[in-house]
Amino acid sequence: MNTESVYVFAKWQVKEGQLDAVLELLQEVAAKSREEEGNLFYNLHQSKQDANTLMLYEGYISEAAVEVHRNAVYFQELVIGKIVPLLQNREVVVTAQI
Repeated sequence: MNTESVYVFAKWQVKEGQLDAVLELLQEVAAKSREEEGNLFYNLHQSKQDANTLMLYEGYISEAAVEVHRNAVYFQELVIGKIVPLLQNREVVVTAQI
């Protein structure tokens, strides 16, 4: 597995009326993500044109660190279990710097 830094860009389109719930859960996810040993940063952004569009920009020390993040109990419970059902659409792109 490649050990170079990995950057994740996620675009979430929140269902109408669910933004406050998603933002509250996302604050907990962000805090826990930033505590992970392999996390470089976890930044949250909101579209100025559409408040229901959120962009997550995350950095990890390796692909293995991304897998640790995705398999973490809190990620499965909060993101997959609680946030994803509140989203209209979710796109995730994993990148390496060139």
